[in-house]
Amino acid sequence: MKTLVIVSHPDMPNSRINKVWVEKAASYSNEITIHDLYREYPDFIINVKREQELVENHDNIIFQFPLYWYSSPSLLKKWIDEVIIYGWAYGSKGKRIFYNRKLGLAISAGVKKGEFTSMGKNKHTLTQMLTPFKSLCAYIHAEYVPEFVLYGANSDMKGEEIQKSANEYLQYIKKYYLRA
Repeated sequence: MKTLVIVSHPDMPNSRINKVWVEKAASYSNEITIHDLYREYPDFIINVKREQELVENHDNIIFQFPLYWYSSPSLLKKWIDEVIIYGWAYGSKGKRIFYNRKLGLAISAGVKKGEFTSMGKNKHTLTQMLTPFKSLCAYIHAEYVPEFVLYGANSDMKGEEIQKSANEYLQYIKKYYLRA
């Protein structure tokens, strides 16, 4: 099964976490395709047909991104708005391309997990904040896979901890996406 990892990080060269995750996932290049939106579309002009073909050539999708203001970076939102359209992704007379495909999220969050509670700094759980992605999956009939999250990504995380998270990310991918 081929998995497409759509990476949306506005500053990948300076990323501490997402860059290592990409490197780890890229080691499975026969099964995993890494697609960096900010590298592909620095001008934010998305080639919709090309993106749809890329999705069609993969069995499953992962959106990988750092949490930005309680959601994904803007280019991923733009990608969703322009690529996942009526007649292709959903609709009674469309391809319904996501039907029964797995779609999940891999997120690095700058704050610790305890901040994502009703009593924490963010006043909501991360699960609550991700409701739009879950609703998207329901609407396009994709199977939402539990998200992979690394909390505290902006802290003084050591290299060993980052590598450990990359290994855990790869195990997550193997568990949910690479099994037949």
